[in-house]
Amino acid sequence: MITFLCALSVVACAGEPSRVAPAAGPVVSDYAPAALPGVGAGQAVAVFAGGCFWCLESDFDKLDGVVATTSGFAGGHTEAPSYEDVNTETTGHKEAVRVVFDTSKVSYAQVLDWYWHHVDPTDDGGQFCDRGDSYRTAIFPVDAAQQQAADASKAAIEASGALKAPIVTPIVSGATFWPAENYHQDFHVTNPGRYEPYRAGCGRDLGVARVWGR
Repeated sequence: MITFLCALSVVACAGEPSRVAPAAGPVVSDYAPAALPGVGAGQAVAVFAGGCFWCLESDFDKLDGVVATTSGFAGGHTEAPSYEDVNTETTGHKEAVRVVFDTSKVSYAQVLDWYWHHVDPTDDGGQFCDRGDSYRTAIFPVDAAQQQAADASKAAIEASGALKAPIVTPIVSGATFWPAENYHQDFHVTNPGRYEPYRAGCGRDLGVARVWGR
């Protein structure tokens, strides 16, 4: 079963996009880095790593007040890495998601709470069937206020006793977010036939429920 799940995760996260006829209009390469959505008035940005970015992006898309999500990479030591670069586990990056949210509808504290409850923050080796440093959890505050809020949120969960093991999720300031290739974006929408079996086979939802006692 372990071998099957690991193989499935590689197929899911390393696969290439389907070859389809281009639509009318400007040609955008599936393999080019995605453009980052702008941040409007009353909006803010948060960045998180939580295993396969397809899954974390899908989770954040369900949170009321989220305006846009982008899959990418954060926390490494090389510039503009490709998926293939990060997959070597030599760049120091983690698969991450950049979240743009409407601060009149959801606070950063609420975004943090949503994040915690959609990952296993006690797993130091990856997330569910995806193993390796690039799949480990992390919070990447974009300013001092987010750093303070993230530290407080982590401390509150630790003090609550809600988890049976220590939180190993680091809070890393000053990291640059690099968008992943276009074919990784909105993968749960554009490729449900691959995404849904992968997510189920990887055991992410069952794993989260087990960790959080749901």
